[in-house]
Amino acid sequence: MKIRMLLVDDHAVVRSGLRMLLESESDVEIIGEMGTAAEAIKGVMELKPDVVLMDIGLPDLSGIEAAREIKERSPETAIVALTIHEDEEYFFKMLEVGASGYVPKRAAPEELLTAVRAASAGEVYLYPSLAKLLVKDFLAPDSSGKPTRTLDGLTKREHEVLTHLADGASNMEIAETLGISHKTVARHRENIMRKLNLHSRTELVKYAIRKGIIKP
Repeated sequence: MKIRMLLVDDHAVVRSGLRMLLESESDVEIIGEMGTAAEAIKGVMELKPDVVLMDIGLPDLSGIEAAREIKERSPETAIVALTIHEDEEYFFKMLEVGASGYVPKRAAPEELLTAVRAASAGEVYLYPSLAKLLVKDFLAPDSSGKPTRTLDGLTKREHEVLTHLADGASNMEIAETLGISHKTVARHRENIMRKLNLHSRTELVKYAIRKGIIKP
């Protein structure tokens, strides 16, 4: 079964490029293109897409507000943000309103396709540099110097390993950075996922959202 998609961007040239990229994939079908938030909301209600690929900078309403409206009216529709913005403000707000993916426009086509497929499968996908922001926010200390959020009993070393994992580092790279063996890194990684009862970076993001660690 194909992933039925709606493209939302106020630039026709961008939509055309996205259509060419996505429709070259056998599992994707573009069922509509919209240039404004109002058109996107109406299109979702009429066409019932599986995934909406949406720019945040829309002319009539921000993509954040549009995403909020879409999720309220059609919770089953997944939303992937495709944007030039890579700062915390937009990133956390899009996750807060229920976006399933956040991909910068500079990302490789493969990253976008991965995000679309993950969103269609009910998962969450974040570009690696943005996943790092999430984990940094998770571990950020408050004014007293103590972590504002705990990761269900993770040790200080496990915190360090988790941060490097979120940055996309391999076990070997983490081992070299921390001065420990790659087998020790693998053991820490197993402990992290076991303690959090998670099996992937995607599940870590879902855990963070569920625990309310994402701030507006």
